[in-house]
Amino acid sequence: QLQLVESGGGLVQSGGSLRLSCAASGFTADDYAIGWFRQAPGKAREGVSWISSSGDRTNYADSVRGRFTISRDGAKNTVYLHMNSLKPADTAVYYCAAPPAGQSGSLHPAWYAYWGQGTQVTVSS
Repeated sequence: QLQLVESGGGLVQSGGSLRLSCAASGFTADDYAIGWFRQAPGKAREGVSWISSSGDRTNYADSVRGRFTISRDGAKNTVYLHMNSLKPADTAVYYCAAPPAGQSGSLHPAWYAYWGQGTQVTVSS
């Protein structure tokens, strides 16, 4: 059974950094593109970043470009989201997701079929 588990969230001050992890089980993560999304209270889920199955293509939302970096480690079956220069506006539950096998990544949540349970990121001012 394909499962994704996020970790690494927490409370950090504005300007700080966090690294989120998305651990895959039940499948080989390198066979899938992986996306990161976030949802703040009262707001729609929004795409943050995605990485291709091979790791050679990435994309970022304008709001995080230059501050966040997505990467993957095939040996650990894990995808990471490195978040720097965090702002209070980055406060949200962060989710990782995988599209159906063979599909590329996207910043659109509807593109994805498999979701993790989320991890809370809170940035204090």
